[in-house]
Amino acid sequence: MFQETDLKFKETERLMKERAAETERQMKERAAEHDREIKARAAEHDREMKERAAETDRILNNLSRRLGDIGNRLGEFVEHMVSPAVVRLFQARGIEVHEVYHGGVQAKRGGEAIELDLLVVNDGILVAVECKSKLTQEHVDAHLLRMEKLKRLLPLYKNHQALGAVAAMVMSDAVKDYALAHGLYVLRQNGDSIEIGNPEGFVPTVW
Repeated sequence: MFQETDLKFKETERLMKERAAETERQMKERAAEHDREIKARAAEHDREMKERAAETDRILNNLSRRLGDIGNRLGEFVEHMVSPAVVRLFQARGIEVHEVYHGGVQAKRGGEAIELDLLVVNDGILVAVECKSKLTQEHVDAHLLRMEKLKRLLPLYKNHQALGAVAAMVMSDAVKDYALAHGLYVLRQNGDSIEIGNPEGFVPTVW
């Protein structure tokens, strides 16, 4: 009886170990399958996110390019509005005009470069005009730096009195006052025409 009981215990123990091993094997397989599913879902999610990010970048780049094109066209529109009026405007202020260069005057020397939207010239005075659809203080600061470089990069005009001007379709009073405080002529849209916004007695900065 003892031997038979011992055999039954051993058989039971063997069966329990086999079942435990089988259960462990199944749990490992399920865990591995679960991991595979999670990794597959994560990879698919990552792929979808990358595709969406790439599409978003494409849309933003396209939008930025279009906005840039619009901004450039508005700037060109301002140039074309200012160019025919600039002779009359400056002659009314006692500045005779012989030549008007528009469409971008570029100069490079010694690793420096400038680009001017409009350049108004006579025998002794030149006026460099920066044209924007909407003028900001940063644009004014950039033009002031441009004026500092102008004669150095355009030595043809080294003996001219160089004056600066900014022109815009939209210009806040704060930006206008900032430009005036730095001695720039201010040209802005008034209805269908362009006017000089400088007060009588204004003394421009001469570079």
